[in-house]
Amino acid sequence: MINRVVLIGRLTKDVEVKYTQSGVAVGTFSLAVNRQFTNASGEREADFINAVIWRKAAENFANFTHKGALVAIEGRLQTRNYEDGNGKRVYVTEVVADNFSLLEKKSDGQQSAPKSQTPDPFANQGNKSNEIDISDDDLPF
Repeated sequence: MINRVVLIGRLTKDVEVKYTQSGVAVGTFSLAVNRQFTNASGEREADFINAVIWRKAAENFANFTHKGALVAIEGRLQTRNYEDGNGKRVYVTEVVADNFSLLEKKSDGQQSAPKSQTPDPFANQGNKSNEIDISDDDLPF
């Protein structure tokens, strides 16, 4: 079975980080993700998707993002339920993020951070000084 979610959207507010009794960081946030189509009025609507991120990734995500930041998250969909103070059963569906990428350059006054947990193969695409000159004779096919 497969349970994999990849989302690109904007943070609706700053990430809220709390710590469990054993000291484990947990960050909660919501992403506004645009739909691919417009409504009857010609406007694009968005879905607001709740997510959670754990441990060091939660601390990093909170430190290097802010409300309105364009981010990508990767994780799994999870449902849970609990009983609130009034004895009512509350059901929650959220994305548990395993990985994130920052999709915008940092603005002035913002801390520097790695853009992604994986290298970006297109990072120097427009930088002519890093180009490698390869002739057809150098290709193995």
